Amino acid sequence: MTKPQFDIPCVILCGGKSSRMGEDKALLPFSNYNTLTQYQYERLKPYFKEIYLSSKTNKFDFEANIIYDKIDNVSSPLVALKSIFEELNLEKAFIITVDTPFVKIETIEQLIINSNISNITIPITEYEHNLCGIYNKNCLSFINKMIDENNHKIGYLIKNMSFNKIRFYDENEFLNLNKIEDYKKAISTIR
Repeated sequence: MTKPQFDIPCVILCGGKSSRMGEDKALLPFSNYNTLTQYQYERLKPYFKEIYLSSKTNKFDFEANIIYDKIDNVSSPLVALKSIFEELNLEKAFIITVDTPFVKIETIEQLIINSNISNITIPITEYEHNLCGIYNKNCLSFINKMIDENNHKIGYLIKNMSFNKIRFYDENEFLNLNKIEDYKKAISTIR
């Protein structure tokens, strides 16, 4: 496959608490890079015209465009989405978490191709992968309402917006590095 240049921006979510990992997973070394964040950034950068990191602070040791969370005391993907759509003048964006380093470019392309009929397009295997997909700015007013009500459940957002779930069959592609065991598995896979 030739490298596509996707017209929508990519935003890598890096602001989570990493409580199950016990340390900030965005800053863990990965492959030949100092951090998992830099690995994801460099891996995805050739395919997107614009790429950003979403974070509470600039904790990174490489140059990147950062979208800072607009609400300081809350760790939530909804706060990240609010910040992204309020900061950027765009209709939609590809959102991915820093801790899913194996999502294929072909998968991202399929999500983008199928994203014109709904506000949210996500992959589904045995599980829904809510933080790897295309989100439309049309979600912003509902996101603000949810945040005002202190509801930070991404699944609730998806159920209340028009959504499209695209079926994929490789569960390992969506390996999420939540615990040290996941990280060790990913390290051995990348070797």
